[in-house]
Amino acid sequence: MRRIAIVGAGQAGLPLAFGLLDHGYEVTVVSDRTPDEIRNGKVLSSQCMFGAALQIERDLGVNDWDDVCPSVEGISFTLQSPEPGGGPLIDWKARLDRPGQSVDQRIKMPAWLAKLEARGARVSIQKAGVAELEALAKSHDLVVLSAGRGEVAQLLERDASRASFDTPQRALSLTYVHGLKEANDYARVSFNAVPGVGEYFVIPALTLSGPCHIMFFEGIPQGPFDLSRDALSPSEQLDAVRRLLRTYLPREYDRAKRAELTDAQGVLAGAFAPVVRKPVLSLPSGRAVFGLADAVVVNDPISGQGSSSAAKACKVYLDAILARGDQPFTRDWMEQTFEQYWSYAQFVVQWTNSLLMPPPAYRVQLLDAATRTPAVASAIVNGFDDPPALFPWWEDEHACEQFITQRQAAVPVTG
Repeated sequence: MRRIAIVGAGQAGLPLAFGLLDHGYEVTVVSDRTPDEIRNGKVLSSQCMFGAALQIERDLGVNDWDDVCPSVEGISFTLQSPEPGGGPLIDWKARLDRPGQSVDQRIKMPAWLAKLEARGARVSIQKAGVAELEALAKSHDLVVLSAGRGEVAQLLERDASRASFDTPQRALSLTYVHGLKEANDYARVSFNAVPGVGEYFVIPALTLSGPCHIMFFEGIPQGPFDLSRDALSPSEQLDAVRRLLRTYLPREYDRAKRAELTDAQGVLAGAFAPVVRKPVLSLPSGRAVFGLADAVVVNDPISGQGSSSAAKACKVYLDAILARGDQPFTRDWMEQTFEQYWSYAQFVVQWTNSLLMPPPAYRVQLLDAATRTPAVASAIVNGFDDPPALFPWWEDEHACEQFITQRQAAVPVTG
C-alpha cells in the first residue's frame, strides 16, 4: 500500500484524496483548519464550477449537492457604458450545454474532510512549513502540495517564462446575499464589464443558509470598484456595493435593492497577483514535493476558472499516480505530469489574462456579433466549460473573423 500525503484541504486536494482511497492508497490530508473552523469562518471564494469539472466530482462520488444547489444554466454578458447612469453597449446571453454549480466552500470542504476521515484517511490539523513537509516526505511515498493560500505555496519558485504579472490586476470583493432578484428566463451568471472601471458578476449559489447569490466585483486597482482599500464592515460593504450598482449598473441595482447579507462572514475583499510556479519543490533534504492546482497555477477569478481548473488538475494527477504503479515518484515524473496539466491550463491562463486587459478591436467585434448570432454567443459561453475551445479565434484576429463568418453562415434563413 503506497502512502501519499496531501497538504491543503481544497478543491483539488480533497477530490484527489477520495480518488486515491478508492484505489487502495493510504492517504494523509493536512489542513490548517478544522472542519468547524472552515464552516464558521469567512467565505473562501466566489467559486463556480462548470459541467466537465462537476462530472469529475460525480465520477468520484463526492458531488452531494445536485438536489439542493441552484443550477447555473447560462451566462449573460453586458458591456456597459463607463459613464455613470449609462446603458449597455453590448448585451446578450446564452445557455450552457451543461449546467454549472456554485457551492460555498464552507459547506463543501468540511463535509469532504469528515467523509474522508470516515473512509479511512488520516486528517491532520496543522500548519505546514518546511519542517512538516520534510517529515511527511520522509514517511510517505509522495507529498502533494495543493495549498494555494499562505506561506507554504510561496516556497514554489515563480516561473517567469509563464507568469505574465507580478502584481494584482484587480481588487476583489464579494458579498453573499439573499433577496437578490432572479434573472428572467433562466438562472445564469451575469458578467458585466465597465471599461476602465472593472467587472461585476452575479452568481447563483448555495450557502450555509440555503440558495443565495454572490455579488462579485473585480475593480481596477485604485478605481471606483476597488473596495479593498477601506476596512469595511459587512453591512458597509453591502451598502458600498449598492451605491456602485446604482451609479454604474442601474439594471443590476434594481435586482439588488432588497438584498440582505446571508451572514456576517459572507463577505471578502482583497487582491492577489496571478502567477505560474514551477511544480517541484526541493526540500533541504533533497526530497521533492509536488505542487498541484493553485499552488502552481493561480488565475485571476475574472474567468471563473479556479474551482474547475482545480478539479481538472486533480484528474490529471490522479490518473498519473495510478498509472505509476509501484515506480518511484521522481522529479522527472512530477514535471512530466505537470506538463500534461499545462497542456490544458496554458489556455486558461492565456484566456484569463486577456480578460484583464483592454480588448483589441476584433474581440469587441466578436462580442458584438454575439448579440446578433446566437451561435457566437453559445461558443463564448461554453468556453467557460472548455477554455481550449476558444482558441485560436479568441486570440487571433484572422481566425476570429473566419469564426464569426462561419457561425453567421450557419444561421438558417427564414421568411
